[in-house]
Amino acid sequence: MDETDHTAGRKRGATIIDVAKVADVAVGTVSRYLNGQTIRRSNREQIERAIQDLGYKRNAAAASIRTDLTHMIGFLVPTFDEFHARMLEHLANSVRRTGRALLTYCHGGDPRVVAEALDFFAAQRVDALIMDGTAEVYDRVDDLINHDIPIIFYNNDVRGLGADRVMVENHKASYRLVSHLIDLGHRRIGILTGDPRNSSGIERLAGYEQALRERGIAPDPALAVRGNWRMDGGYEATKRLMSVETPPTAIFSANYGMAVGALSWLKENGRHVPEDVSLASFDDVAVFRLYEAGITAVAQPVASIAETITDILVERLAEPAGGATRSVVLECDIILRGSTRRVT
Repeated sequence: MDETDHTAGRKRGATIIDVAKVADVAVGTVSRYLNGQTIRRSNREQIERAIQDLGYKRNAAAASIRTDLTHMIGFLVPTFDEFHARMLEHLANSVRRTGRALLTYCHGGDPRVVAEALDFFAAQRVDALIMDGTAEVYDRVDDLINHDIPIIFYNNDVRGLGADRVMVENHKASYRLVSHLIDLGHRRIGILTGDPRNSSGIERLAGYEQALRERGIAPDPALAVRGNWRMDGGYEATKRLMSVETPPTAIFSANYGMAVGALSWLKENGRHVPEDVSLASFDDVAVFRLYEAGITAVAQPVASIAETITDILVERLAEPAGGATRSVVLECDIILRGSTRRVT
């Protein structure tokens, strides 16, 4: 895990997360203690010892500013696909354990709906907002930050905003997976790309291209086809890939939805995985284990993403407004299954 605390020129004092670690309790338990709520005596004693040992000092002015908290957290998502649905489930559970509730809004990729959602969250006076970043509403999100509504980005970043971030190693994981395909002897590797406006799409494509270049393979623009994260997009993109004069021997999909679309096209057209073409995907989902060969995939640590977001959220709401932002990058696992084979 790579974590950056953007604090310049001063020593970082103990935080609520530090207290929780030393006391060996959940961050939410420390939050309840600090807010005068009832907790178990043993936990209270451990927290009090940790506060004394660490010299933790809660900012009284910040605490007084935050007496109007609603204990509602906004969660803005583009769609309820497998990844975001799992994120919702884990976030709802981890946020609930801190005594807060998650208020969810789905925008379907429409910038106008995103703007409506931001207005809705502001009207509901949410204490903070967790969102998959979208650059189209930069100014509106910046306005929320300026009004002391903490923002935590996940999955897609919007650079330049004073927000916290919890991301995964999109570039590195894609690089590792494509390098695996090259190690198996593949030289013509297609990619189903996501939305080029999304940071995750940009980084996964960059990881693919770096793996090729480092092994002396020039990226072929004809082998990079946009599928926009969608199943139907993956279907059409695979159709285009397999219709080029020299089709790829392997396909890397930048997310699972496009991979399912690829599988649909290949099955309908009598192509077998991995006999006719190897297939690998970013995102690991249950259906990949049910496929006869099993699909090689990058597994995102969804539970860890949710827990990290919640830890940052609790610390952010307990500390002074305008404090240093944090960026955390979590590692992914590569799950090797039977959908990739060596070129003979």
